[in-house]
Amino acid sequence: MSCFKSDINFCPECGNILPVPLLKDDITCPRCSFKISVREFAGQVITSSVVFNPLDESSSAVESKKDSELSGPVVDRRCSRCNKEGMVYHTRQMRSADEGQTVFFTCIHCRYQEKEDS
Repeated sequence: MSCFKSDINFCPECGNILPVPLLKDDITCPRCSFKISVREFAGQVITSSVVFNPLDESSSAVESKKDSELSGPVVDRRCSRCNKEGMVYHTRQMRSADEGQTVFFTCIHCRYQEKEDS
């Protein structure tokens, strides 16, 4: 007996998405190995669509460069220039993949920037 009552594109045992039917006799769920006959999909039309957010709602499109410097998480780190607490940070992979990321800090008071290789 099935645990899920769902669309034919989903496994009735575990709820996982079933792979696209090919010319084989059975479709096997990659998660729980449930099998269903390919004949169950006869006459089914599989469609997909992509919906993009409107450009005016995108925050990155309207941010200026100065405002984007101060967006992100704030950490308790003392600025070496103005000696005040509070810096925003972001990380980038600047070196090879087997090395750590580079952390860029920006002071929320004087906008001084520092970097730290981790």
